[in-house]
Amino acid sequence: MSDNETKPNPDTSHRIATSGDIEVSTYLEIAKEMSGQQPVPAKEPTPALENESIVVLDFGSQYSMLITRRVRECNVYCELLPYDTPWEKIESLNPKGFILSGGPASVYDKDAPLAPSYIFEKKLPILGICYGMQLLAHQLGGRVARGKTREYGHAILHTSDPESPLFANITSDNTVWMSHGDKIETMPPGFHSLAYTENSPIAVIGNDTGIFGLQFHPEVVHTTAGKDIIKNFIYKVCGCKGNWTVGNFITDAIYRIKKEVGGGKVIMALSGGVDSAVAATLIHRAIGNQLTCIFVNNGLLRREEVERTFNTFRLNMGMNIRYADATERFLECLKGVIDPEQKRKAIGGEFIHVFEEEAQKIGKVDYLAQGTLYPDVIESAVSASKAAAKIKTHHNVGGLPANMMLKLIEPLRFLFKDEVRNVGLALNMPEEMVWRQPFPGPGLAIRIIGEVTRERLEILRSADYIVMNEIKKAKLYRNLWQTFAVLTDVHSVGVMGDFRTYGYMVAVRAVTSEDAMTADWARLPYDLLAHISNRIVNEVTSVNRVVYDITSKPPATIEWE
Repeated sequence: MSDNETKPNPDTSHRIATSGDIEVSTYLEIAKEMSGQQPVPAKEPTPALENESIVVLDFGSQYSMLITRRVRECNVYCELLPYDTPWEKIESLNPKGFILSGGPASVYDKDAPLAPSYIFEKKLPILGICYGMQLLAHQLGGRVARGKTREYGHAILHTSDPESPLFANITSDNTVWMSHGDKIETMPPGFHSLAYTENSPIAVIGNDTGIFGLQFHPEVVHTTAGKDIIKNFIYKVCGCKGNWTVGNFITDAIYRIKKEVGGGKVIMALSGGVDSAVAATLIHRAIGNQLTCIFVNNGLLRREEVERTFNTFRLNMGMNIRYADATERFLECLKGVIDPEQKRKAIGGEFIHVFEEEAQKIGKVDYLAQGTLYPDVIESAVSASKAAAKIKTHHNVGGLPANMMLKLIEPLRFLFKDEVRNVGLALNMPEEMVWRQPFPGPGLAIRIIGEVTRERLEILRSADYIVMNEIKKAKLYRNLWQTFAVLTDVHSVGVMGDFRTYGYMVAVRAVTSEDAMTADWARLPYDLLAHISNRIVNEVTSVNRVVYDITSKPPATIEWE
C-alpha cells in the first residue's frame, strides 16, 4: 500500500466489521506512551470506487500470510481465507483472481484438502504455489507422486517459455526457494511446462486460460524475482488496477465510519499505542466529538506512561477522554495468580468491569471501537485458517459479555502493522507516535514470571526503563520490533561489595519482525548488552543477574507469557 496516490479505496479495503451482539476484546491494549499534535480537520470523504481484490486460499503453509503481504505491496487488496470458504463469503470482495497457498499435506492422501469447485467454475485466473500447484495438477487431470528426493532450499530456475506473462521483464535464470517432497509426473490436459530446475523438470506450469502453478515459493525473500512474478500475475494476468493505497484507505475508511455511525456515539479504550491511536484518529476525523475515549490506568504500565499518554491525547489530539485509575483493583485481582492465561483473563475481566462503569457515566452509547489488526485475528485462530492453532489469548479478539449491546467498529482489522504505520504517517501523526513499539494489553503482568506484586512491578519498571533508554541512546529503537525486560522467578547467588546476594534474574528481549507473526532475536552489540547489564545490576535493587534471550519466533513467542 503506497502513500502517494489519492484515488478512492476499494470497497472492502477497510473491512469495517460490525455486529449486533458483539464479541470483542477480553482486554484492550492499555497505556503506551506517545506524543501528539492537533489533528487536521478531515475533508468530506467521497464514496469508494468499485472494489477489486486477490483472494488467497490457505492450505496451511507457514508462508500464507507472506503471500497476502506481497500482494498488498503491489497496491492490490488481498485477504487470506480458509481453503473451504464458501463462495458467498468471497463474492463481496469482487476477486480478480485466486492464489492457492502451499501446505503440509500430499494431494494423494486420504482427506487431503482440495480446492473448492468454484475456483474453476468462476473462470478467474489462478496461481497455485507448491501444494497449490500440485492441487491444480491433481484436480485438473494430471498426476502427482512422491519424489525420490525432497527438494528444500535454494535452486536455480531456468525459464523455458520467456514469453509467458508470469516472466515479463524477468531474466531467464533466477534463484528460487523450494520446499517440497512431491512432484508433478503428468501435467493436466492443456498445460505445458514454463520453467525447470535441476531437480524439478516441471517447476512452473500454465495454460492459455490464466491458470498457473509454481513449485517454489515466490513470497519469500529467498526467491529473488518472487515479488515480480506475483506482480505479473496480479497485473498482467488478473488485470488489477492497483488502487489499494494509503490515501484511498483513509478516504474510504472515514466515509464508511461516518455512514455506519450516523448520529450515534462511539466509545473506545485508548491505549496510546499506534494501533489504537490510528484507529481513534480515523474515527475522530469522521465523527468528531461523537467519539469518547476511555483511558484505564491498570497499574501495569511502564514508567511515566500514564502522564504522557493521557496528556498527549487530551491536550494535543483534542479528543474527549475519560480517565480511570484502577491500579488497586487490578493488583487485587492478580493476587496469587501465576498462570499466564489466568493473568490475562483476570486482567481482561477486571478491565471489562472498569470500562463498563466508565461507559455508563457517558450515557447512551451505540458503538465500541477497537484497534484490532490482521495478525491479532490470525494468531488467535478466529478467522484465517483451520490449521492455525491457538497459542494464547490475544488482546483484541476475545469476548465481552453478550449483554453489552453495542456494534463493533474495527477500521484496522484487516491491516498489517506496517500498513497501520503508513496510515498514521499519512494522517500527519507524529513519528514518535507512529513508530511506537508494540506493548501488550496485559502490560507488565505478562513480563513478570509468577505473581504480580507492587514490589515486583517497581523492579521491572526500573529495569525496563534502563533497557529502553539505552536502546534509544544507541539509535536502534526504530530498527527493532520490540525491546523490553522480563522479571523472571529465578533467584541466583551473586557477590556485591564482598557480600553474598541472592537476587532476581532479569532477561532482556529484543526482536526484529515485520508483523509479529514471526520474529528473530536482534543481534545487539556486545558493548551495548554489557552496558545494559551493568546498569541494571547496579541501579535496580534486588537484581544481580542479567541474561539475553536469543530465541526466535517460532519456536518461542515474542512475550515470555
